[in-house]
Order: sequence, then structure tokens, then C-alpha cells
Amino acid sequence: MTRVVADITVSLDGYVTGPGAGPGNGLGDGGEPLHEWVFSDDPADQQLLAEGNARSGAVLMGRHLFDVIDAPDGWSDELGYGAREVGRPPFVVVTGAPPEHVRLTELDWTFVTTGLADAVAVARERVAAASAESGRDLDVVLMGGGALVGSAVAAGLVETLSLHLAPVILGSGTPLFTEGAPLRRLRQRSVLVTSTATHLTYDVL
Repeated sequence: MTRVVADITVSLDGYVTGPGAGPGNGLGDGGEPLHEWVFSDDPADQQLLAEGNARSGAVLMGRHLFDVIDAPDGWSDELGYGAREVGRPPFVVVTGAPPEHVRLTELDWTFVTTGLADAVAVARERVAAASAESGRDLDVVLMGGGALVGSAVAAGLVETLSLHLAPVILGSGTPLFTEGAPLRRLRQRSVLVTSTATHLTYDVL
């Protein structure tokens, strides 16, 4: 069964980047420890990353994250979706307007300008096609940024929340959830503790 999964790394104090995040500084000032687990040699981290990549039938992101990824020092043949996994699922970007130029033209991009709910619907359509082709159920994965994931959870568009809790306190940056977000109850599904992070999976009720 296809799920909409929000999958993102967060600091102990609730930030998904340090301050000053943007093209050329994707994790913000001091934010590098957030993704230590992504490049870890811990077999449990590597397996988790590979499984996440394998389940991704379509990946949804916001325009800010797209600009970081498509910048000259963004994704490459060695570093891309799933870090060293360099996965190539269809990518859906929710944006006010499509970019004038795309550097990563070898990837499958769809730009949705009519809002987050429509972008999720488009991603579901792409997943349905990918699932039929592969013969197994795949998921819509929301990889960020923080504003997109927080908004999707608040709007009730997310069924599973996968948090990778990094052992760092950033003090400031991009928060995952902002003050005034509506109440959402969660059911804990799993906890995996590795040498670099605590991986938490919740069903969003």
C-alpha cells in the first residue's frame, strides 16, 4: 500500500538546518552534523538509507531545497538522492513558478505551481505508475525542506513521519515545526539507535 512518508533529519532542539541555509550552504552554518548518519559506515545506517531509497516511488520537495540541490555544488553523479545511493526516482517540486533553467536535466522533474495538496496528488500518480512497473508498493517521500514537511504534516497530508534525530544542538536555524502548528497525534512504530543517530518512525493519526 502506498504511503505518504515525510523523511527528514532533525537536531535535538528541532532544527533541520543551521542558520544561513541556502545554495552553497545547504545544511546552514554548523549544520553538517545533521547528516553524519547519511555518510556513516555503520551497517544499520547504510541499510536504512538503502531501504529508504528503494521504497521511493516519487520524491516531493520544496523550491528552496530544489535550488540547493540544483546549484553548481549541489547533487552530482557521486552525491544525490540518498547521498551515495544517488537514487533516480521521479522528483516533484512544489513552487510558485518553475525555474528558468535546470542544471540536473538528466533527472525526472515535475514542477507543480498550484499548491502542496496538488503536488502530493501528482506524486501519488507518479508512484502508482512506478509501483505498477516494478510490481511492488512504493511510497511518496517528502524529503524537505522543513517548511514543506511541517506544512504537510499540519495539513494532514502525511501518513508516516520518519525522523532521524541527530545528536547535536544547533541553537537556531530552520525549525521543523513552528509555533501554532495544529495538534497531531502520532503512534510510534519503530526506534532504531545507531552509532550516529536515533531513527524514529511514527504513524500520523
